[in-house]
Amino acid sequence: MEKMANINFKEVALIVGIVTACYWNSLFCGFVFDDVSAILDNKDLHPSTPLKTLFQNDFWGTPMSEERSHKSYRPLTVLTFRLNYLFSELKPISYHFLNLVFHAVVSVIFLKVCKLFLDNRSSVIAALLFAVHPVHTEAVTGVVGRAELLSSIFFLAAFLSYTKSKGPDNSIVWAPIALTVFLVAVATLCKEQGITVVGICCVYEVFIAQGYTLPLLCSTAGQFLRGKSSIPVDMLQTLIKLIVLMFSTLLLVVVRVQVIQSQLPVFTRFDNPAAVSPTPTRQLTFNYLLPVNAWLLLNPSELCCDWTMGTIPLIESFLDTRNLATFTFFCILGALGIFSLRYPGDSSKTVLMALCLMALPFIPASNLFFPVGFVVAERVLYVPSMGFCILVAHGWQKIANRSVLRKLSWICLSIVIFTHAFKTFHRNWDWESEYTLFMSALKVNKNNAKLWNNVGHALENEKNFERALKFFLQATHVQPDDIGAHMNVGRTYKNLNRTKEAEASYMMAKSLMPQIIPGKKYAARIAPNHLNVYINLANLIRVNESRLEEADQLYRQAISMRPDFKQAYISRGELLLKMNKPLQAKEAYLKALELDRNNADLWYNLAIVHIELKEPNEALRNFNHALDLNPKHKLALFNSAILMQESGEAKLRPEARKRLVSYISQEPQDSNGYFNLGMLAMDDKKDTEAEVWMKKAIKLQADFRSALFNLALLYSQTAKELMALPVLEELLRYYPDHIKGLILKGDILMNQKKDIQGAKKCFEKILELDPRNVQGKHNLCVVYFEEKDLLKAENCLVEALALAPREEYIQRHLNIVRDKISSASLIEQPIFPTAKSLGKEKRGKNPTENMKEIRSEPKPTQTIKANDEKSQSESSRQLGENTDKEIPHKTTQEIKDIEKKRVAALKRLEEIERILNGE
Repeated sequence: MEKMANINFKEVALIVGIVTACYWNSLFCGFVFDDVSAILDNKDLHPSTPLKTLFQNDFWGTPMSEERSHKSYRPLTVLTFRLNYLFSELKPISYHFLNLVFHAVVSVIFLKVCKLFLDNRSSVIAALLFAVHPVHTEAVTGVVGRAELLSSIFFLAAFLSYTKSKGPDNSIVWAPIALTVFLVAVATLCKEQGITVVGICCVYEVFIAQGYTLPLLCSTAGQFLRGKSSIPVDMLQTLIKLIVLMFSTLLLVVVRVQVIQSQLPVFTRFDNPAAVSPTPTRQLTFNYLLPVNAWLLLNPSELCCDWTMGTIPLIESFLDTRNLATFTFFCILGALGIFSLRYPGDSSKTVLMALCLMALPFIPASNLFFPVGFVVAERVLYVPSMGFCILVAHGWQKIANRSVLRKLSWICLSIVIFTHAFKTFHRNWDWESEYTLFMSALKVNKNNAKLWNNVGHALENEKNFERALKFFLQATHVQPDDIGAHMNVGRTYKNLNRTKEAEASYMMAKSLMPQIIPGKKYAARIAPNHLNVYINLANLIRVNESRLEEADQLYRQAISMRPDFKQAYISRGELLLKMNKPLQAKEAYLKALELDRNNADLWYNLAIVHIELKEPNEALRNFNHALDLNPKHKLALFNSAILMQESGEAKLRPEARKRLVSYISQEPQDSNGYFNLGMLAMDDKKDTEAEVWMKKAIKLQADFRSALFNLALLYSQTAKELMALPVLEELLRYYPDHIKGLILKGDILMNQKKDIQGAKKCFEKILELDPRNVQGKHNLCVVYFEEKDLLKAENCLVEALALAPREEYIQRHLNIVRDKISSASLIEQPIFPTAKSLGKEKRGKNPTENMKEIRSEPKPTQTIKANDEKSQSESSRQLGENTDKEIPHKTTQEIKDIEKKRVAALKRLEEIERILNGE
């Protein structure tokens, strides 16, 4: 047989051409279903994640040590995803293209394997049937199916290597065996079922390479046990090879068990209802699933992406007619098995290897030895379909060799290959989007609540909440005890602002949670994601300030059920901050960090707590830790830059500027970033640069209050007062009650434009808004003096002095006015200095408002969600008498600048006093 194992270029071109013709349209599909968790939400794909993390996490990016891990350890498959990300990030076409290439490679290698057991023509037919079989669309068009594709490549390569381990005179060739063991390990690191190739190698060695039959083995063993003969040398060599294979397999199994830390994944009855059913329901249902999978290979007319939950009703009685299908399947399988093991000849060997390829790789997914998280999954039929294709091709060969049926056999074969290819091509379009995928599944099965939920999720992602609600409600009707469906209904009601209905749905989901059984571990009996019902309900009710304690109780309840429930600690920490309990919030975040120290969001939230505790240095340290883990963490970049800026330390400004530049590169439409760059430039006396940044901020947000004011202030401080006026007009058009803007405008009108009446209107407006505003009052007094109404100026200054009795300059000005009144000297005098040095007005994002608000539904993966409305809060700074906010940590240069301004103001006051006194 081995002499026929060579393949030629034409055969390869034919296989590759057929694969391309069937799957080229898959290149236009997106990321759907499990692709979202494995690709879009998997941080292991990102270059910033250390490579060693791939070997510590499962296929979905969850640490293997966590209970919520699926324990699917496939680091080499994830590595190929990472390579895709390196070249094209999250563009689906490259991922689908690589899957297409891998399927073509598998098909070509499979052709080589077929030639070991079939003639040339039948081998090509088997390979073509495998290449076009519609059941493979989930493995090829679904990106996560790459695990099957990669594992199959090394699976077949390992088998081909082992076929070369028999040397002349039946000697052992160890190099191919060593290569086989290595390839088995690689296949297993792509997907777990790769290890089953060892069983196929064992069957090949005994029944194909050595040519034994079951009766011969039994006879030899019986004679040896009765002491009538010794074990033949050939059989001893076979045993040595089998022992090496089995020992290597055992070693791989031990390593695999160590990787999953001797824990099986936690699945619920919704994932696999039969797994938690009593005897004999469990056994009858699991055995019935075998003919169901066989039927999918034989008649792939109705394919479905999800066979969980109520797709296949449980078989609860021996009288169920579906048991006949199980009985028939095992009869056929038994007959083929007996034929292949009992009789010698090429035909029986071909049937035996076909059965092995069908049965052995399917064992891990069969539920017969341990439960899995699905009922039926089409992608796990990828390798078993190889055995099926060999069996079909071998049967066709037997029929075609009869001259009477030859033409009919070719016609039937052509129809099968053509219809399969057409079905595959058409099926690919179902994977175009999640909506098309799940709607196609509902055409096949309407009893699966998960499908109704997933269509709802697809509509929800499109913000079509009304339609999504209908599908979620239908899911609750199909499966009334589906906790996730009720959670989805609650979330959708919340999105529709129907809070009462949302709370009722969450309460229904909560009531369906399993009750605590004393002495039994709670976490093992519930899907970790279902505990999010407590988080979602708490997040809903805490909007009401009077129910904060009730929300906290829900978080604590979730933590009591699962002490390692990281999300509960995060959400509770946020709530405690809202309740003004920063110390308790700090404890919650520290506990979460014990569970996940590599979570940049947690370090960010802890930094916010330290800001609340007035510990800026510790806050900055935690911001930096978050940025070490994720250099592109937008909120950490922004808020750490603001913290550096407000510290007043000049040495921190370059780093603050660098972080803000990085922030605006990610958020080019956020005016806050440009504004704060402008503030930094003003601090550094870079007036031109500051003007550019402020104008960019205003261009993005025309009514940006702080940017408008500070741009006007910048102009006034750089002797461009007339340029400041139109900016102030714009500011006061949006914010007519902006007192500082009115003060600055009045000052410019009086001192630069000599528009006394315009300035008077500004100061009067200020006093309408704030009758106790000392600066506005004093400047109005100056207006009265300029109008030569000394009595009115005197009364005005008396009122100003009553508002600020400790301000000496008001008392001096009052004395001057009284002296002028008493001397009745009406010499025209210069005006008092109107506006004291106006300081910069700052606007930043309120860090506490930008804390992480976790959305626990529908997926467990968590990201920081900033508030939709940017904080408009301002921390205005004003130098001089009317300082709104004291500024700590002034630099030496700033102190000198302030002193110069104070001295200049005093000199001006002295000059005015000399003029008023007639000196």
